[in-house]
Amino acid sequence: MTVPLFQVDAFTAEPFAGNPAAVCLLDHEAEPGWMQRVAAEMNLAETAFVRPMGSGDDAVFGLRWFTPAVEVELCGHATLASAHVLWNEGRARAGRPIRFQTLSGELRANDRDDVIELDFPATPAAAADPPAGLLEALGEPARTVRWAGRSRFDHLLELGSEAAVRGLEPDFGKLREISTRGVIATAESEADGFDFVSRFFAPAVGIDEDPVTGSAHCALGPFWADRLGRADLTGFQASRRGGVVRTRTAGGRVLLGGQAVTVLRGTLIG
Repeated sequence: MTVPLFQVDAFTAEPFAGNPAAVCLLDHEAEPGWMQRVAAEMNLAETAFVRPMGSGDDAVFGLRWFTPAVEVELCGHATLASAHVLWNEGRARAGRPIRFQTLSGELRANDRDDVIELDFPATPAAAADPPAGLLEALGEPARTVRWAGRSRFDHLLELGSEAAVRGLEPDFGKLREISTRGVIATAESEADGFDFVSRFFAPAVGIDEDPVTGSAHCALGPFWADRLGRADLTGFQASRRGGVVRTRTAGGRVLLGGQAVTVLRGTLIG
């Protein structure tokens, strides 16, 4: 079996920044064990598997996401990468929306003035004490925590400053013992052009630190919209690679905006 394969840097306008994702274009549903092995071989935070489900002008695709270790229910950067590939490769008509059928329901992608906008479900966090050992696993800067909560997928911590978020040096062995998909650390931005900063850690699903996490912004968008009193915000994920995510909170949905760059095009054999 041969499968068109792409590597795309998402939530960036420049190559070798943002979050890399692999995108496999399938012509039929694949066996989950095979997809998991491919994702392990790619060894990126996420590998997306896309297959057509509609015909004609009805751009409907099945979409599944795998880390090197597990299948996940929601992934932003690999969805953005998939939409980018479908439009660029002519698999979806330029200027028309794409609908994805996923484990998180139907997701939509639109191309808006060189920015891809994803329509995702909001996953707001409710106040909750951090589990035992979490702050210790994140290191000394986590002791500045101002607010702690839990979203559908992750623990969310607001820290006292941008410097505290950037200064985190987690013990990933200890973090792996926390029962959660991931941990989001965030603070209000101190730089012009950004409203908030964040980092995301998910060693339990095979990702120590994710470079840019679209799905985490389904919680971050509502969180900061409530605190800053504005629906439209710009976040910077302060990983080593870094990336920019625009959020617009609208009721039970969050629109995630970003750019993407193809850095590799090839064929998967096996």
